[in-house]
Amino acid sequence: MTSDLQSDRYLDREMSWLAFNRRVLDLAQSEELPLLERLRFVSIFTSNLDEFFMVRVAGLKRRIAAGIATRSVTGKLPRDLHKEVIEKSRELSLLQSEYLHSTLLPALADEGIRIIRWSDVSGEDKARLSSWFKQRVFPVLTPLAVDPSHPFPYISGLSLNLAISVKNPLTKQVLFARVKIPPMLERLVRASNTDYDFVPLEDVIAAHLDLLFPGMEILQHHTFRVTRNEDVAVEEDDAENLLAALERELQRRRFGPPVRLEVEQTMDHEILELLLEELEVHPEEVFHLPWPLDLRGLESIYPVNRDDLKFAPFVPRTSKSLDVVESASEVDIFEAMRTLKSCYITRMTPFPRVFNGS
Repeated sequence: MTSDLQSDRYLDREMSWLAFNRRVLDLAQSEELPLLERLRFVSIFTSNLDEFFMVRVAGLKRRIAAGIATRSVTGKLPRDLHKEVIEKSRELSLLQSEYLHSTLLPALADEGIRIIRWSDVSGEDKARLSSWFKQRVFPVLTPLAVDPSHPFPYISGLSLNLAISVKNPLTKQVLFARVKIPPMLERLVRASNTDYDFVPLEDVIAAHLDLLFPGMEILQHHTFRVTRNEDVAVEEDDAENLLAALERELQRRRFGPPVRLEVEQTMDHEILELLLEELEVHPEEVFHLPWPLDLRGLESIYPVNRDDLKFAPFVPRTSKSLDVVESASEVDIFEAMRTLKSCYITRMTPFPRVFNGS
């Protein structure tokens, strides 16, 4: 007996999840939403995709490493599904960046809100930002150079980093160095006290690399970001002490293997090759994206005093059926619900009208 069901009636949950995040990006592209709300959805898209890679893509890689060849409900092997997920994620990431640069940022600039590079900052504002850098940023930076006595540093998951190439003018030796962008500081810094101009923190740091590497020649610098396996897998039935097992698993998360490497499109090939080798990342897992990376930082712009570019604030109110009245007994919420239900059935009046006091 042959089945009339279609062979492609199932969806892999990984691809289904990416379709969900595509709808989040659709919200960012919706012209019906205020500009700053659309910017928030761009940030949410990035945050969602990060979690997807840390958990779902990490799980796929773990199955591949374990040699589990079980096919999914759609008949795909883990390796094939992983390749498809990577390709779709890269497509969505590029679509997000293209929309941000071609549509959203120009629209925000028309409203007086700009994300600018260090070279676009005025001389007076540069002096103010340099003073701020020396007081607030410089003390928390830890530049790490790689040489025979200093191994490649550990790169924490989701941290934004500067990959720097420096040259010793005396020995002519070229070294790789890494500077981590401090996560405790705002990602986008106000470049002006009067205008809504923002400059990324990594641009401010890159402009002052001579203070971090005195006497060295700065050849080039690029941003990069690693996503690691941070899934938590604890077998509750096999763990004698569940709390201790969770503690061990949480500790392991910090050193999970990489599952994605995001780099600027302008990154030098030699620096990229070094990152691939030291981080043990496959070239297929590299995402070449336009500046800036890690668009979660766009949330820094949302608090600006431009309510006309945000959703109208929601002011909750209590239904008059639940209002406190001068009575010896408290309001019975269940009785109010029964009254509303009876009113709805009798009058066929939608609930919103009842709750609005109509």
